[in-house]
Amino acid sequence: MTKHMPDIACQPHHGPQGKLNWVGMSGIELPILIQQGLDKDNIVTLSSQAQAYVDLNDPQSKGIHMSRLYLHLDQMASQQPLSSNRVKAILEAFIDSHQGLSTQAFVEFKFDYYERRNSLLSDNSGWKHYPATIRGEIRQGKYSCELSIEVPYSSTCPCSAALSRQLIQEAFEKQFSGAEMDYQTVLEWLGTPEGICATPHSQRSYAQVKVKIGESDDLALSVIINQIENALQTPVQAVVKREDEQEFARLNATNLMFCEDASRRLQDAFENNAEYLDFWIRVNHLESLHPHDAVAVVTKGVENGYIDDPNLMDPM
Repeated sequence: MTKHMPDIACQPHHGPQGKLNWVGMSGIELPILIQQGLDKDNIVTLSSQAQAYVDLNDPQSKGIHMSRLYLHLDQMASQQPLSSNRVKAILEAFIDSHQGLSTQAFVEFKFDYYERRNSLLSDNSGWKHYPATIRGEIRQGKYSCELSIEVPYSSTCPCSAALSRQLIQEAFEKQFSGAEMDYQTVLEWLGTPEGICATPHSQRSYAQVKVKIGESDDLALSVIINQIENALQTPVQAVVKREDEQEFARLNATNLMFCEDASRRLQDAFENNAEYLDFWIRVNHLESLHPHDAVAVVTKGVENGYIDDPNLMDPM
């Protein structure tokens, strides 16, 4: 004999009544499947923190069915790779399981994406970590999907570089003014601490990027990471031999950047990519000279798109 169990959520609500914007769960511990690298068959399982919500349109309903949201997440997000189309299917399942109660849905997955990246010159490679978020919603019948990612890089101050070059020129003049010079003597002097008497300050920096993406079965985080690193040209390194460190120094010297320069490089890269319906970019230079950070923010500027709020992602 089946035991009858009361379902309080389905009973009439007799207290204060009103529609609710969102009801659901946060902090859901959930393994998800994500494509790693550019190979569509290379699927990895990652740990995520998820959120799942629907609206509550019936003011007389006591509540939603949270277990239904969890079961859809478990069945649909942890058994097939996440993509924009997969996120949309999850949201539609949320709404379908709440007929008469909900017409809007929201889901978010926060996770740490890891990828093996090649060293600059040597044959080595190492793992790098990129905090990422996939967020989707159906609101007023319209679907939108957003990908957020944080990519580290190095930035060297153009002003500090110019001041360092001036000091080197002054040291050269002091050393060789009025003296007969020969090539070997100058070459050897340039290899001493006195020859390079000043170096510009540089710092680890971060590009925080949000993009709105269309419906697709593909979600290759490598693509957006490559676009960011190719635009900035100074990716931080996991494994470094001497030839890699020398190349890193060369790249920093030939890609001097204020935060304004870095944000404009990324703006140019993302403006020219039709795959992104909208973007929001914040660059953070964690200054070694100052106790504060240098920051620049840029958006695509589409109508009803991202606002230029500096804090759309967690500040560094």
